[in-house]
Amino acid sequence: MNSDTAHTEINSMFWAHLFITSLAWIGPFLFYWPLMLFAYCMVQLQYKLFNKCLMNEGHALAEEDNNTFYHFILTKAGFRLDKKRVKFVVRKRLNIFLGLFVILWQVVLGFGPLLF
Repeated sequence: MNSDTAHTEINSMFWAHLFITSLAWIGPFLFYWPLMLFAYCMVQLQYKLFNKCLMNEGHALAEEDNNTFYHFILTKAGFRLDKKRVKFVVRKRLNIFLGLFVILWQVVLGFGPLLF
């Protein structure tokens, strides 16, 4: 599968995956920083233990050829990005960045979470 766009099913698991992915980005504004760090660590642990995102199976997004949910979504939005680089950023850097951001936002800058 060397095409730019991977195949996935748009089902309830797809929408759950999109919701959880969105929470990773807006979570620093909504939830207390230790909760967010825990969530980011659990995602990284999943990548380490299983070498894949377990949610991808629920909507038939194959992991081969460096496919990721992020690449699928960004491609559908019109971006043309290298799959291997996207996978590297998502699996190795993104959660570290988001974890540092939530600490900066809430601990250093003093903005509390909007929900809990």
